[in-house]
Amino acid sequence: MEWNPQTLQFLSECFLHTLSPSPEPRRRAEASLADAADRPNYGLAVLRLVAEPSIDDQIRQAAAVNFKNHLRVRWVPPASDDGNVPSFSPILDPEKEQIKALIVPLMLSATPKIQSQLSEALAVIGKHDFPKSWPALLPELISNLQKASQASDYASINGILGTANSIFKKFRYQYKTNDLLLDLKYCLDLFAAPLLEIFLKTASLIDVAVNSGGLAANLRPLFESQRLCCRIFYSLNFQELPEFFEDHMKEWMTEFRKYLTTSYPALESSGPDGLALVDELRAAVCENINLYMEKNEEEFQGYLNDFALAVWTLLGNVSQSSSRDQLAITAIKFLTTVSTSVHHTLFAQEGVIPQICQCIVIPNVRLREDDEELFEMNYIEFIRRDMEGSDLETKRRIACELLKGIATHYGDAVRSIVSAQIQTLLSSFAANPVANWKDKDCAIYLVVSLATKKAGASIVSTELVDVQSFFESVIVPELQSPDVNGHPMLKAGAIKFFTMFRSQISKHVALKFFPDLVRFISAESNVVHSYAASCIEKLLLVKDEGGRARYTSSDINPVFPVLMNNLFGALKLPESEENQYVMKCIMRVLGVADISVEVARVCIEGLASILGEVCRNPKNPIFNHYLFESVAILVKRACESDSSLISIFEGSLFPRLEIILTNDVTEFFPYTFQLLAQLVELNRPPIPAIYMQIFEILLSPDSWKRAPNVPALVRLLQAFLQKAPHEVCQEGRLSKVLGIFDLLIQSPSTTEQGFYVLNTVIESLDYAVIEPYISHIWAAIFRELQKRRTVKLIKSLLIFMSLFLFKHGPSNLVDTMNRVQPDIFTVILKQFWIPNLRLITGAIELKLTAVASTRLICESPIFLDVAAAEFWGKMVDSIVTLLSRPEQDRVEDEPDMPDITENVGYTATFVRLYNAGKKEEDPLKDIKDPREFFVASLSRLSSISPGRYPKIIGENVDPTNQTALVQLCQTYNLSVV
Repeated sequence: MEWNPQTLQFLSECFLHTLSPSPEPRRRAEASLADAADRPNYGLAVLRLVAEPSIDDQIRQAAAVNFKNHLRVRWVPPASDDGNVPSFSPILDPEKEQIKALIVPLMLSATPKIQSQLSEALAVIGKHDFPKSWPALLPELISNLQKASQASDYASINGILGTANSIFKKFRYQYKTNDLLLDLKYCLDLFAAPLLEIFLKTASLIDVAVNSGGLAANLRPLFESQRLCCRIFYSLNFQELPEFFEDHMKEWMTEFRKYLTTSYPALESSGPDGLALVDELRAAVCENINLYMEKNEEEFQGYLNDFALAVWTLLGNVSQSSSRDQLAITAIKFLTTVSTSVHHTLFAQEGVIPQICQCIVIPNVRLREDDEELFEMNYIEFIRRDMEGSDLETKRRIACELLKGIATHYGDAVRSIVSAQIQTLLSSFAANPVANWKDKDCAIYLVVSLATKKAGASIVSTELVDVQSFFESVIVPELQSPDVNGHPMLKAGAIKFFTMFRSQISKHVALKFFPDLVRFISAESNVVHSYAASCIEKLLLVKDEGGRARYTSSDINPVFPVLMNNLFGALKLPESEENQYVMKCIMRVLGVADISVEVARVCIEGLASILGEVCRNPKNPIFNHYLFESVAILVKRACESDSSLISIFEGSLFPRLEIILTNDVTEFFPYTFQLLAQLVELNRPPIPAIYMQIFEILLSPDSWKRAPNVPALVRLLQAFLQKAPHEVCQEGRLSKVLGIFDLLIQSPSTTEQGFYVLNTVIESLDYAVIEPYISHIWAAIFRELQKRRTVKLIKSLLIFMSLFLFKHGPSNLVDTMNRVQPDIFTVILKQFWIPNLRLITGAIELKLTAVASTRLICESPIFLDVAAAEFWGKMVDSIVTLLSRPEQDRVEDEPDMPDITENVGYTATFVRLYNAGKKEEDPLKDIKDPREFFVASLSRLSSISPGRYPKIIGENVDPTNQTALVQLCQTYNLSVV
């Protein structure tokens, strides 16, 4: 795309139309830009448009956004789904170099909105190219920073600092490697001194402005500059303490402390955004001193007392306003870090812990108006924070973390104070339950949040209260409340306690309140009925000693009909139509309760109806997963006990599954194919004709193009091969099946899936049926072996050869392979079978390959030749390794290196349905013990030629394995003579 007046006009009009409120011109403009984006120098042309002062600001801003997004996709473009060709044509190197030359000066001269877009675009380039492929960037930024500093041009200064902040962020998130440390050293050598210089200059300007009564408008860019300096400080200090920062720690820490201890009334009283700007700087300072406390405690200790006092005082002044949460959280985090360090004695002074409890913890744990608003308006976010532990960034949780930190060294004092505080709160509630319900909520929250979970254990414990008595005296009254809609936040807290301490509450006590939990599923509050469903679901997972489930079908059966009615009812309540907690409970209950024919009919119709709804617009992938799992567990348990239900289930499910396939609801394809496989397996031959229509879809090459579908399609294809072998062999279908096998083994990511298909063909079909195709099968496998010799491919080959040998005998195996290429079997045996047998994992696979290898050396004529003695002995060595050594001793830790290009930019994934899983079939059911089979076979063979085989074993089998073989013989009272 050449830069000329026509290009300028074309791009200007397109970007103008992208801002149109009318959809048609907007779509046309977006399509034109998408086409143009594939042309060389498109990004450069858009950047020149952004630089054109004669163009309207709105158009330039739209162009800047487009430029940034263009770079995100095309600077280093992701691969396509098949891992071969990039999804987008990349920006070529000459264009890249021109963009790099233009972007910095343009960003600095742009208006603030365009500047922020170009700064992000520059960070995209920097992520990939800086510093190695863009050595000019940092010197250019520093040169411009110094010029802007001399002119006190804070619009440019903050643009440069914002860009530096973006490109230095990588030092926070990447693992420490030599390359990363070299990049960090380069940045420190160039940027550490200019950063301190601008930080100190800005600090003095703030002091002058404050002392002379400067206006808020003048202070704003200065505070933003200091905040950016603090974020850069964090990035450059994250990996380790740099020498420059250690040498200049006093300058940094002096200013840091000033921002925590000084008030700035001109800015703080200029409106919420003014106070927020000051608080953001203070929060950034708290993060920096917390980083030093965590990583550079020794060097920082001289400043610790002053900062602890400053943070303590600051916290006392931070109001309960939610707008100051981030500052409060970072400040409390710093005190928490101090509390668990060697400097915890700061908390030992008399009165400090009670003061922390009363002035910091309790005020921050109490419910606020915005908590109540979140509870009512956004139940999913409330639960995510409250129940799922993603509330570490909330004041409620971080205040409790501070108490936990102090309890590390002052446990008795903390427990005593908090226990007394809990009793005070409960007494306050008892005095006036209606007015003081938040006090009880606060008490419950303290107990739950301060509970601890030992590493590796599932049981949560607390020393604050006796769980059983607290449950009965504090929680039970809420559970037994006849009004499921009264004080819903208190009810939610009580149910959360029940859930948290479910393992400690004895079964006979918990069972009394099952009916109450069932009642609460009908509560109007989304949080309450979600918590009630989650509590039941988690109770059904509780295990007693020996791994036995504590609650069984006999416990759930009395409430089962009402429970299912309430669960399906909850899914009809506003905003709970796709409630994942309710659906997960349905799944768990269906996995435990006894399911009658009547209940099964109602449940499948209810689930199928929901499935029909979500097909129209899939929104919640977690809900959808549990929905399909619920269908799968119902199909599995109900149809296995009463086969008459299969046709009823098919009648309910098929119309919905047909919608998924015909309307191309691709998110649900893997689930659909797994459910169909489950239904095929439940049918007795001959399977209904409708399934053969599905089989035709399955054989279409288009069905296999999307990688996430492949495992589910393979699962379905295996089901057809096993249940409808006769139909598979008609109308040329088998050649199509083998074509799918050939297609799958050509990609490293689907090699195993291809062999799953092939193995099922061998297991399910007669030799006479597959004989015409065997040469083509071997040719396809040998072709892949010539291209790559990955562990996956070799293991899959060994398992296939073993299965073939077991089903059709050693002679057929050897002859069919040698028919494709003379003497290829011996080559495969030496290069692949013998050296790699030890890599086999999995009980059935180990048994199969060990038995097949044993049969090969004991039955195949090729081993009767004297010249084959060495290979016979080496195969014995491999079999003994496989049978006598634990998996971890014989299998390398290094897996196959994945083909990275196959996964870059790949979003859709295959999700396995646990409840629709394929039963692992053992093809060698008659052979119980592969070790005994091996020793017995060797014993029989050696008895035909006494003296021959001990000599071969002595010459070719590893001494350790010779000892293991002797032990195996002794175990089964057999011998090799």
